[in-house]
Amino acid sequence: MTRYLLDTNVVLRFCNPSDVQFNLATEAISRLLSQGDEGFLTAQVLVELWVVATRPVEVNGLGWAVEETRSTIDQLLNRFPLLEESSQIFPNWLELVTVNRVTGKRTHDVRIVAVMLAHGVTHLLTFNPSDFIASAGITIVRPQELLIS
Repeated sequence: MTRYLLDTNVVLRFCNPSDVQFNLATEAISRLLSQGDEGFLTAQVLVELWVVATRPVEVNGLGWAVEETRSTIDQLLNRFPLLEESSQIFPNWLELVTVNRVTGKRTHDVRIVAVMLAHGVTHLLTFNPSDFIASAGITIVRPQELLIS
């Protein structure tokens, strides 16, 4: 059984039927679950989802109301386990950003990898693999790749 962290960009599309990549995200998640793999969320992914979901459409958001966003997050939490914050995440993150000389906005994505390492999650499902640093023990998978196997 493979353990996948679902990146924010996948979760946003999975929750938004009007997104052009909704079907791809839904089919990829369905495939991994049907083959006995697991999908996980992090608090960071849900915070990022909240930011995009509640931001106005005019500034590249979804324009959802607070109530709709909360309901969506509750549904996600009923479906996918949340990886708990732990004392190991920060040291993992600090080591990764230092060794890989990560600066600026990319440090947020490195934290996702740090959470994965702290919880033994080996695979990251994302539409944006270039956002993430290569890290031993982490396999980055695009949704399309799950559907061709």
